[in-house]
Formats: sequence, structure tokens, C-alpha cells
Amino acid sequence: MSTLGENLKNLRKLNNINQKDFATKINTTQQRISEWECNKIEPSLYNVIKIINVLGTTFEELTEGIEVD
Repeated sequence: MSTLGENLKNLRKLNNINQKDFATKINTTQQRISEWECNKIEPSLYNVIKIINVLGTTFEELTEGIEVD
């Protein structure tokens, strides 16, 4: 089982993008990226769409292994 934050971090690293540059590309802050990756908060649907586009991935890949309670 994995989390959205873990998947996001792994995909971001696979694309060789640091948090600051990734934040700039999706028009948010580095702190917000960190909060998402640490599972403190979840990105909005609007931000999920931006994440998918910037990382060139799919919703399925971003959410792979996540279990819903």
C-alpha cells in the first residue's frame, strides 16, 4: 500500500525535478509540495490535473496502490 504523497514524490524524482522547480511549474509553493508529499494535506482536483500534466503521467499511475477506507 502506498499514499498519494509517496507516489507524487517518486514520480517527481523520476522526472528529476526538485520541489522548488516543481512548485513553480504548477504555480504553488515548495512548502505546499512538501505538505502533499508528507501527506499532511491532499492536493485539490485542479492541482492533481496540473501535477499529471507537468509530470507527464496518468491519474492511475499517480494513485496506484492507494487504498480507500
